[in-house]
Amino acid sequence: MQDTRQTHQARRALTIWAIAVLVYLAAVFHRTTLGVAGLEAGERFGLGPAALGTFTVLQIGLYALMQIPTGLLVDRYGARRVLTVAALLMGLGQLLFAFVTSYPLGLLARAVLGIGDALTFVSVLRLVAAYFPPRRYAALASTTAALGALGNLISTLPLAVLLDSVGWTVTFAATGAATAAYAVVLVLRVRDHPAGAVPATREPESLRVVLGQVRQAWRTPGTRLGFWAHFSTMFAPAMLGLIWGFPYLVQAQGLGVPAAGLLLGLLVVGAIVGGPTIGAVISHRPECRTPLVVGYLLAALGVWAVLLGWPGGHVPVGILVAGFAVLSVGGPASSIAFALARDYNPLRRVGTATGVVNVGGFVAITVSALAVGVLLSIFEPLGSPTAFRLALLAVVAVLLLGLWRTSVWWRRARAAVFDAADRGEDVPVRIRRRAWDLAHT
Repeated sequence: MQDTRQTHQARRALTIWAIAVLVYLAAVFHRTTLGVAGLEAGERFGLGPAALGTFTVLQIGLYALMQIPTGLLVDRYGARRVLTVAALLMGLGQLLFAFVTSYPLGLLARAVLGIGDALTFVSVLRLVAAYFPPRRYAALASTTAALGALGNLISTLPLAVLLDSVGWTVTFAATGAATAAYAVVLVLRVRDHPAGAVPATREPESLRVVLGQVRQAWRTPGTRLGFWAHFSTMFAPAMLGLIWGFPYLVQAQGLGVPAAGLLLGLLVVGAIVGGPTIGAVISHRPECRTPLVVGYLLAALGVWAVLLGWPGGHVPVGILVAGFAVLSVGGPASSIAFALARDYNPLRRVGTATGVVNVGGFVAITVSALAVGVLLSIFEPLGSPTAFRLALLAVVAVLLLGLWRTSVWWRRARAAVFDAADRGEDVPVRIRRRAWDLAHT
């Protein structure tokens, strides 16, 4: 009888997670549609490259700004309500985008879409924290990110075929309406807590209390380590996939459009394959989490050194493939940051801490994308290999900053774990002292 009940609860948890993951997949799909529809958007709204890029920067900037409020909303009102609002906003934004023809209204539509997108990932991870034991959190967070990457794949060839066959308005109206309608499924099937769990009731909180909750999450060394790990790992492949990868490959490297598309698709495939792999590793060996992050960052620096330092600027295709394959691991590696937020914060604050961590990567995407665009507009000739080599140094600068801060907070987080263990407190992960830990002050 007990086994039957546990099996039922496990199936129920997986069902709720799967329903929630579909919202995140839809969010990634909507976020990346302009990768294929960009040229049509330019013609529809009468835009040049700089104005067209504003669509992406606006969405990512809003995503970053919304992460801490999203965490607070999830902790206060529950993941089901927030996910429902997310589906409605994304559907509304895409429906509006389907019918408008003016640039300001197009920006408004993408802003609404971006806010809905921003509400999804933290909400899904909050459900994972509520329904699954901590030891499974890292694997499920990584798998969630990998499944979300399928939305990126759907927004490439299938979306291109749909646009070509039925046109702009029908394509975006249909996808927007389907997303909004999915809110009904969320209301009927998703619950914030497992059956029998009694969540602590919370009275409405003052602004001072809310800000105090954010400060507590930020002051936790594990949260700060997660922030910088997320900042460092996910931005480069995302920035390439969303805006500058295609121009770099076509204009600077001389690849044809199909070859450039396939190479960018490698970033998505790497995320899909790497997510479950890294999740499985860190679930069984949680002490490997931050070393994996640092190892990836050192490898990414090596890739950029080769790509930007190649004599003549035109990198052989085989080297490009290998380099993009390494960079594609950044997305899966970024899920380690959420495991850190989950382990080092109480459950009542996990949503807030996850939001704080999620800000990191999207701030880095926004800063690096803007910096590359500004530098490209300065260096001449525009779009040349030399211009891209100089502009993409901004990516290296962001990566070096992230590696430095990740290293600093890795040591501080380890020191906090050792102090807690010395006081006899339970710690989420047992780690062994190293010689460099003794140098911490």
